[in-house]
Amino acid sequence: MDEGMNGIRFDRVESGDAASVQKITDWYFEEWTIEPATTLKRLSVLPSQGLPFHVLMSVENVPVSTGGLYEHVGLLDMAPRFRIYGPWLALVTTLPEFRKKGYATRLCEEIQTRAKDLGLKEIFLFTHTAESLYMRMGWVLVERVQVKERDVVVLKKDLRLI
Repeated sequence: MDEGMNGIRFDRVESGDAASVQKITDWYFEEWTIEPATTLKRLSVLPSQGLPFHVLMSVENVPVSTGGLYEHVGLLDMAPRFRIYGPWLALVTTLPEFRKKGYATRLCEEIQTRAKDLGLKEIFLFTHTAESLYMRMGWVLVERVQVKERDVVVLKKDLRLI
């Protein structure tokens, strides 16, 4: 647990944390219709250290945002040439009523710091909805690609610059 200013707390999600795992599973189904079994499988094998990791952000003890850093993401199955990149910032979401308040940015900064603490020099992400958010945070374009009729951008963050 990392208790920050303004009542912001970051908890590393562990496989045994049934309440957090269920909450995140529900969020991902509501946000992206990711099948609950898929999320449960992903979160049930998280190690207590190293990669992959997943973080739940709470404000005044209310969970508001979540995301993680993974070595494998769905893009790699659809476009295997991107396997040369990684690890990947993935599955970042903030509850709708807490959006546009800077929480996603703060969560991503926390994940970036944890990645740097693991000795990583760079991380990647892909998005078709939040390019402007990540560009404001200093991510740089690697490539634009068409995936399942969506315009997707692959971005990179140099952790040596943070």
